[in-house]
Amino acid sequence: MPINYLALLTSPRRTPRANLHLGMTLAFVAGALNAGGFLAIGQYTSHMSGIVSSAADNIVLGHFALAFSSFLALCAFLCGSASTAIFVNYARRNGFTYIYTPTLIFEAVLLLFFGLVGKKLQQHELIQLSLIAILLCYVMGLQNALITKISNAEIRTTHVTGMVTDIGIELGKLLYWNRSASQLDQAEVSANRNKLKIYGLLVISFFSGGLVGALGFKHLGFIATVPLAIALITLSIAPAFTEHE
Repeated sequence: MPINYLALLTSPRRTPRANLHLGMTLAFVAGALNAGGFLAIGQYTSHMSGIVSSAADNIVLGHFALAFSSFLALCAFLCGSASTAIFVNYARRNGFTYIYTPTLIFEAVLLLFFGLVGKKLQQHELIQLSLIAILLCYVMGLQNALITKISNAEIRTTHVTGMVTDIGIELGKLLYWNRSASQLDQAEVSANRNKLKIYGLLVISFFSGGLVGALGFKHLGFIATVPLAIALITLSIAPAFTEHE
């Protein structure tokens, strides 16, 4: 049944398949928020490398307010990641059955908030940084830390640069020509096809989410995030309706 499948995605008892499917789901959400957020404020909010580089550029150019706003975005991402660690560890240490549910529900609430009042937030800034950007950076850090903890750091959903790098490495191994065994008893170079599949699916999910998020925001505006919030709520409460836990 679909409810059983959804429950397995957020169950404390993890499997590689559940990690991958949850990672794909959250990568889709991240892609949608990143692309939709860009249409809203003209800024990507999952790209911490770019934000840190922007801070350095603006310091050199003497644009200190803009540099500070970049650090503010970075702090928002860090605070999101820290919040996930607090939620998950508190739930685990206090005997919660569904230790990932608080973080998913909190993210869903933030997305609902973004969808319902995002247009008003767009009019306000903090040190030349839109409150929308701060909110989205926080959400990105929140969910990236969640899938990192769930998968024991095997999967991340917003760090596309790293995933594409790993894909390139595995493709290089796949294309490498192993000469005869007479070559100094070296082990054959072989690609990790499973890793290639995982990161390929995650990048595709992020891209697909970006398409859906951009289309949704273009035609519906901020309210396009409400279905994403509903999806996260469904994921988070599914275990309560099954006997898996």
